[in-house]
Amino acid sequence: MTIKDPNILILHETKFIEMNRKVFNSLIIVFASFFIGFGTNPRDTANSTKLSQAEKSPWSQKADLNMARGMHAIASVNGRIYAMGGNQQPNNSVEEYEPITGTWTYKSPMQTGRSDFSCCILNEKIYTIGGWVKQETLSAVEEYDPSTDTWTNKPPMPTTRWGHSPVTVNGKIYVIGGATGWPVDKIFNTIEVFDPATNTWATQGTLPTPRWMLSCCVVNGKIYAIGGYDGNEPVSTVEEYNPITDTWTTKSPMPTARWALATSEVNGKIYAIGGGNVYPPTTAYRIVEEYDPATDAWTTKAPMPEGRLGIAACEINGKIYVPGGGGIKASDSYSELYVYDPVIDTIGDLKKK
Repeated sequence: MTIKDPNILILHETKFIEMNRKVFNSLIIVFASFFIGFGTNPRDTANSTKLSQAEKSPWSQKADLNMARGMHAIASVNGRIYAMGGNQQPNNSVEEYEPITGTWTYKSPMQTGRSDFSCCILNEKIYTIGGWVKQETLSAVEEYDPSTDTWTNKPPMPTTRWGHSPVTVNGKIYVIGGATGWPVDKIFNTIEVFDPATNTWATQGTLPTPRWMLSCCVVNGKIYAIGGYDGNEPVSTVEEYNPITDTWTTKSPMPTARWALATSEVNGKIYAIGGGNVYPPTTAYRIVEEYDPATDAWTTKAPMPEGRLGIAACEINGKIYVPGGGGIKASDSYSELYVYDPVIDTIGDLKKK
């Protein structure tokens, strides 16, 4: 298969893994970045995906992470970014980025090292939830207080999950999608809700399209579950959840089906960034697509400087920060910090700072 879209980074060689579980009835090509895979380093390929200085882009590059990370989690609190865990051999390290000084500083580590997990913010505290370590799926939940640089264990999820996506709405945490086991033996459609006021978990609602390695985003109190892997292939599915009425609505799909992507909201619009597919040749996307919930429409935006999957993103002052990310091999993890400015909607110079 040939990909003609210049926004897509083409990589080569994949490894097939047999998934003999009831959820999977056929051979699938597994996302090599999770475990063992083969491919071309996106920075070494002859057809480099990095933008030339002659091109224009709303992307800029800032200070690298101290540690290269993929399948990690990212959060922003009070104008600072926190990068946590990740990588093939999951670690518990945490770094804080100060945009004003452009520096990364190590902070107190998580109590549980993990990768393929996600986090969310509630009351200026970061909650790290679930994940994967040494072929074990986790239910562990930890709360980080940036003001004191301390971690506190919280009640675990009722289920073990990795590749899920948690978000915060109306003072509660909603954990959506994900899978358990390796090889994967279950993909979740149940939603689990954590109430910090009572320190308890409850089950609420059912995701219409069960999937993992999706990304969720909140706009005007509604949750948008975007992309992911349904057990057969990456999907472009977008479903909107109203927590008040406990109802789901199908929305316009992404132009590009993908999993292991990141999403971030700016000014009421959602930006779907990076991700990839599992078909030969395995692909890590540079693609950025903007979704407007008000019109239920998608627009293609300026691509990332390099293809990434297994990435995370957060917003500060109207700009989206994308530190690190993975590739198609287990050993692929990157330290570059790219920043996207949606206001600059034409292709501009990639300026390294």
